Amino acid sequence: MGKGGEQGDEGSTERDAPMLPTYSWEEVQKHNLRTDQWLVIDRKIYNITQWSGRHPGGHRVIGHYAGEDATDAFLAFHQDLCFVKKFMKPLLIGELAPGEPSQDHGKSPQITEDFRALRKTAEDMKLFEANHMFFLLLLAHIIIMESIGWFTIFYFGTGWISTILTAFILAISQAQAGWLQHDYGHLSVYKKSTWNHFVHKFVIGHLKGASANWWNHRHFQHHAKPNIFQKDPDVNMLHVFVLGEWQPVEYGKKKLKYLPYNHQHQYFFLIGPPLLIPMYFQFQIIMTMIVRKDWVDLAWAISYYTRFFITYIPFYGVLGSLCFLNFIRFLESHWFVWVTQMNHIPMNIDREKYQDWLSSQLSATCNVEQSFFNDWFSGHLNFQIEHHLFPTMPRHNYHKVAPLVKSLCAKHGILYQEKPLMRALLDIVGSLKKSGDLWLDAYLHK
Repeated sequence: MGKGGEQGDEGSTERDAPMLPTYSWEEVQKHNLRTDQWLVIDRKIYNITQWSGRHPGGHRVIGHYAGEDATDAFLAFHQDLCFVKKFMKPLLIGELAPGEPSQDHGKSPQITEDFRALRKTAEDMKLFEANHMFFLLLLAHIIIMESIGWFTIFYFGTGWISTILTAFILAISQAQAGWLQHDYGHLSVYKKSTWNHFVHKFVIGHLKGASANWWNHRHFQHHAKPNIFQKDPDVNMLHVFVLGEWQPVEYGKKKLKYLPYNHQHQYFFLIGPPLLIPMYFQFQIIMTMIVRKDWVDLAWAISYYTRFFITYIPFYGVLGSLCFLNFIRFLESHWFVWVTQMNHIPMNIDREKYQDWLSSQLSATCNVEQSFFNDWFSGHLNFQIEHHLFPTMPRHNYHKVAPLVKSLCAKHGILYQEKPLMRALLDIVGSLKKSGDLWLDAYLHK
């Protein structure tokens, strides 16, 4: 299912096995319900209905591919294919009939074939191998900033200037820890998934007070179906914003007005960047750990809060430390929102279109120009296109695979967008205004 040698071993096993039943795409696509889920990987059909609840990435992300070919998503998300196949074998129920195409919903076989060849080239170039010193230095600079923050308060006292300066230092540390946990969460550092998972829990739990499992279940859905309504949780705005072109028109036609969406590009500054982490994410993370009884993640998160309050209560007291913590998260939230949304909100946001892996990721993502600052500031998510195509690739290799991706996009006439940083940030506001205007027009005239 991934590499040639593995396919040969699997082929010899299958020749000795009984003939599998064959199915048409029409039959496979009937099994796309929560209670009845089939998917296809390398023309083999798997019934994941009962097993999806045990899927490490969550039942939703794998369920989003029910009734579809999931080969490229499978290759993108899984690092150790031999290990994963052990779980897949009992789920195998058949294969596509000989006359059926390998792709569903009329997806381009040529784009798919060329993209898989590109992935093989990246593997041959060893672009999926991490430089461990790179990630060690990232961790070290986070810990150094934490130490500088404490020393600033210890040496200069708790005056306004030293407090605000320390808050900015710790917000930088938190933002960089956020990018680092993202690396480990995507299994892009160590060859062994176990080590990635352990360090991920340490960074997101002990250094940030959040939950690895919460992040995994949310973020992998975003990667599997980026900017797809009802599948990507990052575009589920809880009626606070309307996004893209389809949603605002639908809201307008139905006369839905939870907020004055024609002003969303203005109130975004008040309730978007300032509140996402200190209010919405913080509440959602704590509730998710408790409701799901995720005691391991909760213990890691408690270790963060314990360390923070032991460090700062002697200087600020209990209430002062709580205010200090939330001010740090208020600052970090601005950084996080602007960086993560500049690659997605201005792009196509729509219902499921059943595109091939390359086309779906390019339609939902764009890049920001490379520079040392942009790489550091965004955690290399200025290479959002390459990250979405190859989520397990270490981020320091994105710039190496980018020319290959550009060439493939040019060959197939797929738009590869790359912008200056300020242009990308301004496009968030412009996109919100455009969607708000579409809503107002539909609300008043349709």
